[in-house]
Amino acid sequence: MTPTTIQLIGTTLFVVAILHTFSTAFFEHLAHTRPTHAGLWHLLGEVEVVFGFWASVLMIAMFMTDGAAAAIQYIDSYPFIEPMFVFAIMVIAGSRPVLHTALQGVRLVSNAIPLPLNMGFYFTVLALVPLLGSFITEAAAMTLAAMILRDRFFRNGISTHLKYATLGVLFVNISIGGTLTPFAAPPVLMVAGTWDWDISFMLQTFGWKAAVAVLVNALVVTLLFRKELSQLSVGERRTDGAALPRAITVLHLLFLCGVVIFAHHPAIFMGLFLFFLGVAQAYERHQDRLILREGLLVAFFLAGLVVLGGQQQWWLQPVLMSMSNDGVFFGAAILTAFTDNAALTYLGSLVEGLSDGFKYALVAGAVTGGGLTVIANAPNPAGLAILRSHFKDETVHPVGLLLAALPPTIVAGIAFWCL
Repeated sequence: MTPTTIQLIGTTLFVVAILHTFSTAFFEHLAHTRPTHAGLWHLLGEVEVVFGFWASVLMIAMFMTDGAAAAIQYIDSYPFIEPMFVFAIMVIAGSRPVLHTALQGVRLVSNAIPLPLNMGFYFTVLALVPLLGSFITEAAAMTLAAMILRDRFFRNGISTHLKYATLGVLFVNISIGGTLTPFAAPPVLMVAGTWDWDISFMLQTFGWKAAVAVLVNALVVTLLFRKELSQLSVGERRTDGAALPRAITVLHLLFLCGVVIFAHHPAIFMGLFLFFLGVAQAYERHQDRLILREGLLVAFFLAGLVVLGGQQQWWLQPVLMSMSNDGVFFGAAILTAFTDNAALTYLGSLVEGLSDGFKYALVAGAVTGGGLTVIANAPNPAGLAILRSHFKDETVHPVGLLLAALPPTIVAGIAFWCL
């Protein structure tokens, strides 16, 4: 396929955006050494801003090359449902009543596990919550897991090695943990309707393998850092205000379920979200700070990824279609590190006559590689937004994340390809 001028510009800007994600520490350094424009450097040092910024550059280029009508039509062709959904579900899942309910569940399960207190709690968060993502969506599971880990471990001075290992396992387990159902993981959702994949098919073909990999990953990282976890002095986070009434908790859980159920209908789930904001304001004493800023930044990131990613079909689809089943599995896992895994599976869903083996390999590879980088899976920026303030210079180095995510990615790959 011969690319158009704007497709070449889009691919160039996509590469620049990826390089930018590897360079956020440099911009944070400039913010300290060049105080005159510290605000600009801080802005460019925000990982969540990167793709939105370069998508804006693409739109300016499109206005100049193709005209205003073409640029507006391009933007209007994307409903941006996923960025809006992730924003809404992040804020609701991060509210005190929902987080309190999740904590109670994690404590209940961890108390039944024959491991020391911190080890059992840590294992449960990395094993149970990602699998729960198959029902409350991966974005909600990422938000809950990241906030629980932040409050219980990251705020208590754990080592840098443990922080990166935790982030790597969390990203991988969330990516594969949503494959028990056909609606929770974005790369599965993109193809489930087209290929008639129902919940029975997902459980038999993907789900049990994902569960094995999630449990192995969580157990291995727990045992590797058992000494530090056992010696860690953990204080429960205190919250101000009155005890949570049961009615408030139930109401928040209903809001969460409503947004999940109507995830494909933005007019409804955004209406529910606005209603939730009103309730949260009315009962402010039962809330912590809502993570509106983090949610908006993540939505901006994902919207930018959608805009830039839309210009990559001209080269991505031929590359995928030229591969064998084995090749597409490993190729999708690698390509996912450089583009959203849902984009890969969506491109595959556009092609008719694919074999069942090819379909499985494409989706399995896409979810396997979903933890390698921040842009590999849509919920990853949500976890990063919540946890990165506890890393040095508030920066998660992409190479560090890649190295930390590689072992659990290999475990996931073995589970999906060998079991």
